[in-house]
Amino acid sequence: MARTPIELHVLADSTGDTAARVARATAAQFAGWEVRIVRHPRLSSPQSVEKVLDRLDPSRIRTVVFSTIVQQDLRHLVVARCEELRIPHADLLDAAVSAMQVATGTDPERVVRPVGVGEDYFQRIHAMEFAIANDDGQLGNPIGQADIVLIGVSRSGKTPLSMYLGYLGYHTANIPIVAGIEPPRELFEVDRWKIVGLTIDPERLQAIRKRRVSTLGARAGRDGYAELGRIFDELDEVNALQRRLGCPVIDTTALALEEAAGRVIEVIERRRDAATS
Repeated sequence: MARTPIELHVLADSTGDTAARVARATAAQFAGWEVRIVRHPRLSSPQSVEKVLDRLDPSRIRTVVFSTIVQQDLRHLVVARCEELRIPHADLLDAAVSAMQVATGTDPERVVRPVGVGEDYFQRIHAMEFAIANDDGQLGNPIGQADIVLIGVSRSGKTPLSMYLGYLGYHTANIPIVAGIEPPRELFEVDRWKIVGLTIDPERLQAIRKRRVSTLGARAGRDGYAELGRIFDELDEVNALQRRLGCPVIDTTALALEEAAGRVIEVIERRRDAATS
């Protein structure tokens, strides 16, 4: 039986980016549910808050409210109205601000200010540019400059994973391994602890490639790109190379992008520490 959707309403007195990110991270932990995130930014008056909350109807659809409001009167209003409407509510700033209050011994200013650019902003931009320049074996930069090098067959998830790792600040190159073609020599010169192999279930890979072929037209499938027998051969050849390089291998078949990235980072950091200790 299908579950009814959940609406997760984000109330903020600024852009709502912080609460929206937390909302997406929270929704990812409930994969069996359809979660719709609705953002209500720049709420600066009781009237604007009331207008949003008056539209919520938890008797019609499951509803949750996340808020990042710093003005005390508006915070109290959100809390009171959510209690009245019996809507689950999470004040995402309350615990953090309270902890800082205890640590500093001073009260928060309760002034709405833009968060601005974080210290790692330009590092992440540079890492994303690096990932683009070194996507799919292009190697626009010396591969030795990479923090992470991903290798695997075509359509095993290398590109989206390298872009996401770039977003997290890791300079990532990805190299496709093609059956019958020797990988670039630079791959054998890079520090081995930087290399992570990707693999994927053959039938899942076949389904992905069939969709790819259908978008490119029949000519794209003439070389057996989406044939299961060839896919098994490709994966065998790549597995042999991964063993030759002594790199860990992560199966991306059932992993969300965030989970795959977390595993790659965990493996890389552990291997880097072991190599440099």
